[in-house]
Amino acid sequence: MSDQAQAIVYSSTHCNYCKNVKQYLNDKGVAFEERNIDLNEAYAEELWNTGMRSVPVTVIGEYKILGFNQTQLNKAVAELQA
Repeated sequence: MSDQAQAIVYSSTHCNYCKNVKQYLNDKGVAFEERNIDLNEAYAEELWNTGMRSVPVTVIGEYKILGFNQTQLNKAVAELQA
């Protein structure tokens, strides 16, 4: 994760839920590093090794959030910004 990034978003190129997560994080002012599994096989392997099998997966602190789960995203972002 880069120095400024507060989150990691594992995504794929044509995933609408991935777009929703990225828009949500942008709207909340959360800097994130996108890891597109279609463009980099190493990112796909990282994701696979977490036990997750689909995207988006958002990593914020200790949270690993599958899909566009706004309730979990709100909780993780609130803790991040506290």
